[in-house]
Amino acid sequence: MQIKRREVGLTVDDSLMRLYVVEPAAPGQYPGIVFYSDIYQLGGPIVRLADRLAGYGYVVAAPEIFHRLEPIGTVIEPNDLGRLRGNDAAGRTAVAQYDADTTAALDWLRHCETVASGQIGALGFCVGGHLACRAALSPMVKAAVCCYPTGIHSGKLGRDRANTLERLGEISGQLLLIFGDQDPHVPAEGRTTIVETLRMAGIHHKILTYPANHTFMRDDGYRYDPAATDAAWAEIAAFLASGFNTPGLNV
Repeated sequence: MQIKRREVGLTVDDSLMRLYVVEPAAPGQYPGIVFYSDIYQLGGPIVRLADRLAGYGYVVAAPEIFHRLEPIGTVIEPNDLGRLRGNDAAGRTAVAQYDADTTAALDWLRHCETVASGQIGALGFCVGGHLACRAALSPMVKAAVCCYPTGIHSGKLGRDRANTLERLGEISGQLLLIFGDQDPHVPAEGRTTIVETLRMAGIHHKILTYPANHTFMRDDGYRYDPAATDAAWAEIAAFLASGFNTPGLNV
């Protein structure tokens, strides 16, 4: 499916937040996905993932998650210095600020003329995986995909302690969590904590664990695993199609 791209600006707490929006080129209405990056913001690997998702038949809206701290359009390089910079920005952003950004992005999707009514989801990577999980706390979100989400099990998100784990029972949609079994940021005990909490809460969820490291879906680093990435994308496509009750959409 061919896609088209555009830029949208939203003002959140007096700060300009850029949304990278990519959607099918064919006229019509499609499910909308708020799409969260990792700590490096909207660089090539994340944009390519957003573009790929749009090609399955979704309106994808990807916010710059550090817009309060970084100039608009900033891409943080995935090197040692960039890792320090990205983690610093992540740690200086309050949970309430992340939540405000999510509310703004979801509201934009809800009013977007190319988004089908009531068809909104979330997807994210690393810290963005945690943000996608928090987005799922909104009753607007019917399906959320959290790829190697950091901090859910420990409550670590930004400069506050996040209560995401304690609030998982509020999720009304479906949840897909994707992990790598070699991920030092979400160790086995952390994954177990999340899984047991979801089971106890009775949340409709699916857990996938691949023989891979953290950020294994980024195509620019030594941890990239193409085979695991392709397997994960097949699962994501099927999961979202099911979550939006559109079985033929992603064929």
